[in-house]
Amino acid sequence: MNAFETMATGAVAAASLVAAMVFLRFWRQTRDGFFLFFAASFALDTVARVLSVALRDAEEREPLVYGLRLVAYGLIIVAIWRKNRPQRQ
Repeated sequence: MNAFETMATGAVAAASLVAAMVFLRFWRQTRDGFFLFFAASFALDTVARVLSVALRDAEEREPLVYGLRLVAYGLIIVAIWRKNRPQRQ
């Protein structure tokens, strides 16, 4: 990973952290689980991107990074599914 890729990954990680904090603030205001799922997803994305830079020489640990991203994107799918499912009466 060259210097530009490292810097770009850091910028995306910082943006993901900001998004996580924004969604956490929305969750604190509304107590809607949708925002909590999104906050957790962006927080996991931040961790995955930081790990991808920190573990760039450890080839055997790359599945950890992709596993975290898979869980993060899965949380977004679950949040959307829960928000759009029919309400029970």
